Amino acid sequence: MENRIRHARTHITRNEDLIFERTSPGKSGVELPPLDVPSVPADQLLGSDFHRDEVEGFPEVSELEVIRHFTRLSTWNYGVDTGLYPLGSCTMKYNPRVNEVVARLDGLATDHPYAPEALAQGCLRVLHETARCLAEITGMDAVSLQPAAGAQGELTGILMIRACLAERGNPRKYILIPDSAHGTNPASATISGYEVRNIKSNAQGCVDLAELDRALTEDVAGLMLTNPNTLGIFEAKIAEICELVHSRGGLVYMDGANMNALVGVARPADFGVDVMHLNLHKTFTTPHGGGGPGSGPVAVKRFLEPYLPLPVVEKTADGTYRLDSSRPKSIGRVRAFCGNFGMAVRALAYILANGYEGLRQTTEDAVLNANYVMTRLKDLYDLPYDQPCMHECVFSDRRQAARGVRTMDIAKRLIDYGFHPYTTAFPLIVSGALMIEPTESAGKTELDEFIEAMRAIAEEIEEDPQFVLKAPYSTRVSRLDEATAARKPILRWKP
Repeated sequence: MENRIRHARTHITRNEDLIFERTSPGKSGVELPPLDVPSVPADQLLGSDFHRDEVEGFPEVSELEVIRHFTRLSTWNYGVDTGLYPLGSCTMKYNPRVNEVVARLDGLATDHPYAPEALAQGCLRVLHETARCLAEITGMDAVSLQPAAGAQGELTGILMIRACLAERGNPRKYILIPDSAHGTNPASATISGYEVRNIKSNAQGCVDLAELDRALTEDVAGLMLTNPNTLGIFEAKIAEICELVHSRGGLVYMDGANMNALVGVARPADFGVDVMHLNLHKTFTTPHGGGGPGSGPVAVKRFLEPYLPLPVVEKTADGTYRLDSSRPKSIGRVRAFCGNFGMAVRALAYILANGYEGLRQTTEDAVLNANYVMTRLKDLYDLPYDQPCMHECVFSDRRQAARGVRTMDIAKRLIDYGFHPYTTAFPLIVSGALMIEPTESAGKTELDEFIEAMRAIAEEIEEDPQFVLKAPYSTRVSRLDEATAARKPILRWKP
């Protein structure tokens, strides 16, 4: 570790010019043979409506320059294939390559969403089986794969709660949300037409039953909580919480983004949850959304099934599959087609490859890894809630802040040790939070290297806090003025 520290202090990297800055008039990456027919201007062949003028400032470079430029840039990327990605709450686990192979099979990758049902039986079966597996894992009765992200899954679930209560005669006015819930929960409830009331956590980082009791008025439609919550703590009194909400006529929505800590061990339906969503990228190794192909399926109890988004894949008596759109109580579509089909393929491949025992093992490994990290670091970093955690642990920068170093500074220095930073400053109920989720993907050797890096940074802060405040040292770009970058981003390069 000492060698790594010295290397990080002295590492020098060569800057990479933009491809536009490497241009040299007349260079080309390809040389075509001479024409053996008369030449005709492109605008005459294509028509002026389909002909584009030359791109002004387009780089003129050789093939070798293009290859080396983009290959060098690719080596600067950091992702789940290159190292530990300990972002708490985001669950950046490894995506097995078998998932990608299956998703690219002919007939799965090439089928069209509007293909006749008779020609799409295999794809419909994949959707049906994925929903069936997710229902079994959560203990729920029905699942919609339509939502394209966790937040859209939240919106879908709350809209179903509203539709159900409206049919009972009163949709009510408020949704209660603990301060330990995910940040998208209040937005989803608000967009659904509800007002949000906050429930503060108790000294153990869990829902305060007494405060919940006081807040559960006749205008409350339900409780929207995350379990395990954003502190990485399981709501030990979740059964009592659900029972209390139900006794007042409300429903319980569970943000299932942290199901990576429960699969194969506990089923939300069994402790009283009525509706929940799952993030397939967090728990079932589909690609992380990032504005791309996300997936946030919603699982519900039987009484909410009539309100599921359309269409619903059904298995008929003769063993074939069909799309059912004849559901008058449905909240309607929330996404085109049946959602992101490729994500269902990948999730099903992962579930079937692991089976029950394998899925349970991933859960146990994720919880073990998080507790191992927590135990090895709590002597150097403040632990606001000193108790066993689930899939992630949350420290505070309180000790380091006394030396003028905050969570973002520690995260920047961690880059010099070859690790992606953890989640900084979240959850909000922990001042200066360091949120670490190693997932089950990390082995002990890699965890030990990460732990030693975090310990070394804590020692550096004690010896020379100013050195840490100027990190990172090994990156292509030095520390950014993040406030200016956010307020005045440069979105287009000008020569």
